Amino acid sequence: MQSAHRILLVKTSSLGDVLHNLPVVTDIRKHIPDASIDWVVEESFSALPKLHSRVNRIIPVALRRWRRSWWQSRSEMQAVFRELRASRYDLALDTQGLLKSALITRCAHTVRCGYDWSSAREPLSSLFYNRTFTVSKNQHAVERNRQLAGQALGYIPQGAPDYGIHASDIALTWLPSQPFVVLLHATSRDDKLWAEPNWIELGNQMNRMGLRSILPWGNERERIRSERLCSRIPMAICIPRVNLNEAAAMLGQAKVVVGVDTGLSHLAAALDIPTIGIYTSTDAGLTGLYAGSRAINLGGKNCSPTVAEVIKAIEEVSRHD
Repeated sequence: MQSAHRILLVKTSSLGDVLHNLPVVTDIRKHIPDASIDWVVEESFSALPKLHSRVNRIIPVALRRWRRSWWQSRSEMQAVFRELRASRYDLALDTQGLLKSALITRCAHTVRCGYDWSSAREPLSSLFYNRTFTVSKNQHAVERNRQLAGQALGYIPQGAPDYGIHASDIALTWLPSQPFVVLLHATSRDDKLWAEPNWIELGNQMNRMGLRSILPWGNERERIRSERLCSRIPMAICIPRVNLNEAAAMLGQAKVVVGVDTGLSHLAAALDIPTIGIYTSTDAGLTGLYAGSRAINLGGKNCSPTVAEVIKAIEEVSRHD
């Protein structure tokens, strides 16, 4: 299939999943230099593929919003699907393996590729592809994506993943002039949180090491927690709410990032920033940080790391910096 020059990638969400698909773009352009790559992605994450210079066009969808008001959104849905049907692609590749992504892929009038029944996250999705491939589930999501693309396009991915992105060049007036650490304390589930006394102890230790603590937030509950933590950490900054481009610019300037199981932790690692991932209820082996020696995962299911372990990991990644 190396004759495929116009390629459609379908990976709509979530933030971490979209980031894990970026090395596919780099691999394709390495093996098929003249490939033109379009990407279907959820509108709220469309800034991420745009960070990769080799993505030609972003096709945003709004599945989450459409589900809430499908009748009012039907003309918008139909316009996106018509655009996919009208575009001429040599191959469409669904690396998500869900029914929703398979249905989007089905709109493309071309060879449609995806995981087979035994490999897909939702096996029924495999019924919507023309060609399916076996990819072991017992490996990191980044490698699953890379192997699926390689099989579909006729090459073997080699070497460490290259996310191919760089931080946005955006002026953030609230960033301190001195070195700082970003503490990503917020996540989508309470069982993924790290105890607040741990963050306070870590922030105090970072201050003693000459690093100011930056604490982002995404909703009102997280803002209140950020302010509460900042009141206990000397020189800490509770920043304004940021969009993805601003978050990338902030993370790209950090000396180190420490975060729970959340998409921004993966964004920091993809930007090649020294990053420590804290896991308390999920398996980091399959979906944790995946960026070589500059990213370290700690903890796991029912196993929360100590502050001492986090500080030791920070010292280790800093040596690689």
